[in-house]
Amino acid sequence: MSANAHPNGDSSAQSTHKHLDKLNNSIGSSSAAPSIHDASSVSDLRAALAQLHTREASIIDRLDSLVSSQADLSRELGRLDLLRANLGSQVIATRSISNGMLSTAAETAGRLSNRVKELDLEKDRVQQTLKVVEQVAELKACVHGVVGSMGAPQDWEAAAGYISRASKVPETIIRGGFAAAIVPSVEVPDAPWVTLENSKESLCGLFLREFEKAAKDGDGAKVTRFFKLFPLIGRGDVGLDVYGRYVCQGVAGTARSVLKEGTGGTGRQDGFFYANALTKLFEHIAQIVEGHGGLVERHYGEGKMVKVIERLQMEADVQGGIILDSWSDERTIDRRLTDVKSYPFSFLVQSFLPPQKTLGGTPRMNSPALGGGTNARNSEDEGVDMKEVDALLSEISVMLGRWSLYSRFLAGKCKSLDTPEDATLSIPEVLTKSNLQRKVSAKLVAPYNEMATFFFRRSIEKAFQMDESPSGLSLNLNKPIDGNSPYIISAVDVVMYIVSAVIQKSLSTSQRDVVASVIPTVGRVLGSEFIGMIQRKMTFESYPKAAIQGGFPPEDKIIAFIVLINSLDVANEYLARVIDSRLGTSPDQPNGTSHTNSLASSFPFENDASFVATALRNLNSTFHVKAAELISDGLQVLFSNVVRQRLRPILSETFRDADYRRTEEELAEIAQQNDEDEEEMLDRVQRRFEAGWESLMKPIARLMTPKMFTTLMDTTAVHLSRVLEKRVWSYSGKTNAYGAIRLERDFSGIVSTVSRGNYGVREVFARVTQILMIANMEEDEWEEVGGEDAEDGMEWVLSEEERRKARNLVNSKE
Repeated sequence: MSANAHPNGDSSAQSTHKHLDKLNNSIGSSSAAPSIHDASSVSDLRAALAQLHTREASIIDRLDSLVSSQADLSRELGRLDLLRANLGSQVIATRSISNGMLSTAAETAGRLSNRVKELDLEKDRVQQTLKVVEQVAELKACVHGVVGSMGAPQDWEAAAGYISRASKVPETIIRGGFAAAIVPSVEVPDAPWVTLENSKESLCGLFLREFEKAAKDGDGAKVTRFFKLFPLIGRGDVGLDVYGRYVCQGVAGTARSVLKEGTGGTGRQDGFFYANALTKLFEHIAQIVEGHGGLVERHYGEGKMVKVIERLQMEADVQGGIILDSWSDERTIDRRLTDVKSYPFSFLVQSFLPPQKTLGGTPRMNSPALGGGTNARNSEDEGVDMKEVDALLSEISVMLGRWSLYSRFLAGKCKSLDTPEDATLSIPEVLTKSNLQRKVSAKLVAPYNEMATFFFRRSIEKAFQMDESPSGLSLNLNKPIDGNSPYIISAVDVVMYIVSAVIQKSLSTSQRDVVASVIPTVGRVLGSEFIGMIQRKMTFESYPKAAIQGGFPPEDKIIAFIVLINSLDVANEYLARVIDSRLGTSPDQPNGTSHTNSLASSFPFENDASFVATALRNLNSTFHVKAAELISDGLQVLFSNVVRQRLRPILSETFRDADYRRTEEELAEIAQQNDEDEEEMLDRVQRRFEAGWESLMKPIARLMTPKMFTTLMDTTAVHLSRVLEKRVWSYSGKTNAYGAIRLERDFSGIVSTVSRGNYGVREVFARVTQILMIANMEEDEWEEVGGEDAEDGMEWVLSEEERRKARNLVNSKE
């Protein structure tokens, strides 16, 4: 049976196809088996025959299975034919039901649906018509109400109320034909939109006249009454404008009265007269905005107060500009700026010139400024009064601080309604485009930056002109010292006080432009002139250099050099404390206080607070780097020219007549011959070193700051460790076992003396200590720690070769 005989056959037919395909493939694959024609022997024939029999049996089995499945296939095909006949009868019955019964119901449903849509449309049209009728009726009532209220009753509130009600009627209804036919009457013959527009114009003119009259008479209640009516008649812009002019009159009057009070007397000469005038101007505007903002917002809508603020700012531009111009003229700011910019800083300039030698060959030190001599003090300000400059800086800082508070206040009032509460403030456009903002920048910020720079540089110059070093200092421990530590030049206290004052005054302005100019300038001047002046003093006035070859520097030079190193250290500490106190990181601040919050409140706009904090940190770090570099050079000079020079004879005296080849019996015999205690003789090296060390370091420690002396001690300890290590190696093969024990004892005593009060210094002598420890180890101890090749068990600072060398330090023949 083939699949073509039953086009609707099921899976059985497909199964038959598969069996036939397998059978054909099996038969076809026989070509790969050995052919009987190729057999060359009886055994090949038998093998080929056996394979043919096997293949025949397999094919017969497959044919049998196909024949047995043919009956099942026929049965399934018959079942499919029966199902197809039943399905055809069901299809015919379904079509008869659809055509005979459901078509009528569908037509009925369609007609009902269309009718419902028509009814909904008619209902909607009726409702729209009723709405139009109601709106026209409302319009008619409002038009007649406006006309009636403006007649004999002259009820302006009612008339404005009717116009406000009429404004809620759509413009298409007002100007529609239906309203034009229904609303007019004998009393009101004009079209409704004409009547309403005429009424608005008439009422607007009336309200303006009444408002201005009330403002002129000072009748605040009447002013408020008519101010509230403008938005009802659709003239809110007019109301805000006239109200702005009204409040600006008060602002202008207040500003003029304040300036008038200072005319003729000494009022304007008062250091803060103009600052107070500007403060009163800003306070008056702030009171208006704060007090009247609720009224405006309530009757004109949210955000409408900004319109009034813009009008107020225009008046503030005028009045504030007058105050600043008057202040600039009264204080002769332009002339003062010219004097400040042309100031020569003669003392600083001459101090940085190469040192000049007199006829006698002595360097010229502490020379005054140009024109010095007897008139040095008389000409020290050279035409610029520092007190006046300081007073001007204080006055400008107050005015800038008030401007900042005013700007912050307006920024809060002009903030958009959708701005989050915790969002940073941004300067409003009403200020960025104002003339007063530009005038503040030109008349206040720029002069402040110029004069602050001059004031700071001149303060440094005067500090060094009047500089004094501490008196009564001595390297002789038997002489008492006058005064209290730290021993520094007087210029440090003066300069750091001025630094603190300049930074504080600059921050009080709350102006980013001021901080961006003044703080970097302070850092630059400190780095170039303050540190530069100390460097010049260290190089040309106090350099500890011996007068003769091989001698020691003069005591006064050493003391002066130490004082300058102390001054740099203390200045570094002072500046760090000043900056930390401004940033709120000072440990001296009480719990719960934070200057970081103070910076954020003083500089509320955008990223100004972080900018100021960064500027302060940069100032501290820049000065610290420059000061640390000069301190390091100074300590190196002090060590090389003073400590190391004196340490060499101390070590020579310490190890004088020290012989580590003598046995214990020989030392006992020498002690007996010299009538000397043996123990005292064994401690002789340590006692000699301790005496010399204290005579060298104690006088220095008495004068230096603890931090600087610790650094000097570390440098000295490193040098001394190298010297001692070299000396230890020099005894290699020149000492016996007992001498090695004495050597370790003496060197341990020296290390203990050096590290007294600073135990960490012992780590510097680790190599010396390990060399002597290895030299004195017994064989079993040496084996216990691992011997020469040990890498574990002890942290060695010596290499394997050095440990082997240290082990052979003792001469085994002695």
